[in-house]
Amino acid sequence: MKLIVAISRTNWIQLKSYMNVVIKNIRERHHRCDALILPFCQEDPGVYKSISPSTSSLIRKIFRREFSGKLHELLLVPSPEDVKPERILFVGIGKRNEASPEKVRQAGGKAASYAQNLGLRNIALSTEVLSSLKISPAIFIEGALLGTYKFRKYSTENDKKALSHITILSKASSGLLDEVRYVEAVSSSVLFARDLINTPANDMTPSHLVRVSHSLRGKNLSVRVIGKRDASKLGMGAYLSVAKGSEEPPKFIILHYKGTRKKPLVLIGKSITFDSGGLSLKPAEGMEKMKYDMAGGAAVLGVFRAVSQLKLPVHLVGILPATENLPGGSATKPGDIIHTIGGKTIEILNTDAEGRMTLADALGYAKRFSPCAMIDIATLTGACAIALGQVAIAMMGNDRELLDTIRKAGNTTYERVWEMPLFDEYREYIKSDIADLKNTGGRAGSLATSAYFLKEFAGEIPWVHLDIAGTAWAEKDKPYVPKGAAGIGVRLLTNVIRESI
Repeated sequence: MKLIVAISRTNWIQLKSYMNVVIKNIRERHHRCDALILPFCQEDPGVYKSISPSTSSLIRKIFRREFSGKLHELLLVPSPEDVKPERILFVGIGKRNEASPEKVRQAGGKAASYAQNLGLRNIALSTEVLSSLKISPAIFIEGALLGTYKFRKYSTENDKKALSHITILSKASSGLLDEVRYVEAVSSSVLFARDLINTPANDMTPSHLVRVSHSLRGKNLSVRVIGKRDASKLGMGAYLSVAKGSEEPPKFIILHYKGTRKKPLVLIGKSITFDSGGLSLKPAEGMEKMKYDMAGGAAVLGVFRAVSQLKLPVHLVGILPATENLPGGSATKPGDIIHTIGGKTIEILNTDAEGRMTLADALGYAKRFSPCAMIDIATLTGACAIALGQVAIAMMGNDRELLDTIRKAGNTTYERVWEMPLFDEYREYIKSDIADLKNTGGRAGSLATSAYFLKEFAGEIPWVHLDIAGTAWAEKDKPYVPKGAAGIGVRLLTNVIRESI
């Protein structure tokens, strides 16, 4: 489908998308649609007087009996006969003095998914209240685009419930056009990442990730793939140790986006397309979700897709050390010692601590690009979910400016981060008696020690580690994150990049 942004009734700009989004300068009562969305602050019925007298009367009656404007509150009613929308959808965004972009984003997700589930296809958004709050309607649209996602690839039933048109009833300024363009590119890239993560591991193999990466190639975006033989020649013993038990060939994928000649920012995404734990086998319960262990790699691909669509003037390198982690006959064994690309040796105590092994060689390889900074994003530790639940991303790093930049972006996108310590004492936890390091320091402090392990390979280059183990998969529906893959990290990192320009 197309994103259609109407600057006037005769001037249209079309952008590639999965849903039609239109900006149209027309009064609410004159726009024919399945439902007109009216956002309300709590206990604030005295708005939308300009729509029509009958609509104002309807609003006063509704507020007395059935609707109060509380956050996430929804009410669908038939429209008065003197307006063209068939229905009016009342949407609550909470108390006016507590209104925020995130609450508007959530309202967008709730309203659009509700309309879609009812089989409505064409809805419109009144911007009067949002304008009074100084919150862009693009934020509401972002929630709507993210909240209506469905993963239907393997369903044989034809789902006819698909919202296809959203109209923003507003004057189309260049600023609003740019905001909607950005939201569309980033939101569709989140859904792109969700599709990759939700795809089962029999289809989402390292080779499939290569094909996906190649599909992103363009004028400024190139892709290179290092196979098993060349990875061995480069000394990537840590990465290859994880791949030894699988018959699927490992693929070390490098994406290069050149929008400027400055030093690149390197993004590294953990890309274990299925994680059984290797010989240190995981429990059977819940193992089916281990297809999401490549959520970091999917996030990096989503960022590159968004940046490429937006043609941002930045220099990026993306690295996806893709492989499976399986307990085959040739699998790495606890007690084995391997060499990394940088020469350090690692004693493997637990083959289920495999993500850090792949990232160690990825960080080592990234140094050859002389980057300005490196960010890795990974579903790295169960300890992250225990510490922070499904609410925040664990963040650790060696550069205060980069840490603060990511924290700010997290607050803006509501993909929030929480900084954890990297005290020097944690190195003692991962010190091996017979090698330079061991790949786990045990249960105590495991969230911090896993990051300190990576710090050993980042060296002096500005670096931040993002552990998304608790946030990459939604166990239940949220306002704009349906159950399943969240696609977290795409919005966060794209915002970091955009704000650095």
